[in-house]
Amino acid sequence: MTSAPPLVEPARTASRGSAARGLTVALVAAGVLAVWLTGRQITRDGGDLHLREGYLVVGPFDVVLTARVLLPLLVAVAGVLWGPALARRLRWPALLGASTAGAAAWAVALAVSSGWGSLAAPMATEHEYVHDVGRVGDLGTFLSTFVDSVPVSSPDPWVTHVSGHPPGALLAFVLLDRIGLGGAGWAAALCIAGGALAVPAVLVTVRAVADEAAARTVAPFAVLLPGAVWIATSADALFAGVTAWGVALLALAAVRAPSRTRAALALAGGVVLGVSLYLSFGLAAAGLVALAVVLVQRPRLGWDGVLRVLAAAAVGVLLVAALFTVGGYWWFEGIEVVSQRVRDGASYEDRAAHATWFLAANPAAAVLAAGPAVIAGLAGVRGRLVWLPAAALAGMAVSDLSGLVLGETERIWLPFVVWLLPATASLPARSHRFWLALSALLALAVEVTVRTPW
Repeated sequence: MTSAPPLVEPARTASRGSAARGLTVALVAAGVLAVWLTGRQITRDGGDLHLREGYLVVGPFDVVLTARVLLPLLVAVAGVLWGPALARRLRWPALLGASTAGAAAWAVALAVSSGWGSLAAPMATEHEYVHDVGRVGDLGTFLSTFVDSVPVSSPDPWVTHVSGHPPGALLAFVLLDRIGLGGAGWAAALCIAGGALAVPAVLVTVRAVADEAAARTVAPFAVLLPGAVWIATSADALFAGVTAWGVALLALAAVRAPSRTRAALALAGGVVLGVSLYLSFGLAAAGLVALAVVLVQRPRLGWDGVLRVLAAAAVGVLLVAALFTVGGYWWFEGIEVVSQRVRDGASYEDRAAHATWFLAANPAAAVLAAGPAVIAGLAGVRGRLVWLPAAALAGMAVSDLSGLVLGETERIWLPFVVWLLPATASLPARSHRFWLALSALLALAVEVTVRTPW
């Protein structure tokens, strides 16, 4: 009898895969460090990056280490130790609920490690949406005259964040106020909820594009995303949640058999994505992700099915656009006026002088929000799941090359960063805790050492 040869090839393949992932993360980390050092040198030479004394992400280096850091540390330990096992064992609906709650807990725990007032404080500044809520009276008048207060030279310009976005962003906080939930605290709660709800949307989409096993693998990485540092609290977290559910509804429509349900899901996805266009102009590039989740199903749908889903979604987008247009706000005029507003802003000229640096700094800041697990996952992602991070990266590239996004992408690109998470499905099971721990440590390091305004 001849004994079977030892199975060395799988071990060698796994070893090569681990080496490739480790090398990718190391090279990207070196690139981020190089960008940070260059930013520091620009500042020391007298340049002004308008990053509030930061050299890459917004905020100065200022270590605040108190007993409160034990709260996010405990959440991180629990996520690392039990997250992967729970993700495998929980029933699907329970996993979605637990992931949402876990993501919210992680974001809140990180924020309060800097002080108990850190949740609401970012929304209470003179640059944020809440500041201008009281200015809005009749909604029709608000929409029809919104662009009049966008230019810097207008008699009574909107505050920075309001003037840099379509009216839907401010409208969200106005409506929140009008149902009796006004003020910075409720505004913060809305943003955190939006960021947390992006997680189940990503999982639902991964399940539709690939399978449930992949979605269960992604779940703990989505919960312990380093970008949670900017989920509590920035409005971009809300934008991420809205956009993610628009994409998820389209993904669900694309896996349905031809039916009224499929048409309804596609229409609903289009409506939600249409709403996102009136939250932030930059989310137009997120249409690439929406397109990807439908096109990836082309072998099953055929071109006829793809076009039917996209047509239903387009109707949803146009319905939202029609409502705003009838109300007096024309999106294309809005983006033209806002583009000029950005160029007339106090920081634009200084930042534009270092536009080449920002071309590298924008993705470097996004790397910090995505974390090492995502980078390692990108090194090995294969098959249908490639479509999601590829579309997100393409959207980031469009934003980067527009010349209108110069810095602050650690929060501005959150709606794209969440679509890089599916890449973590490629990580070997034996390495999950390692990559989860590394991602959590990065988030803790940023929260403890950088005084971010969000």
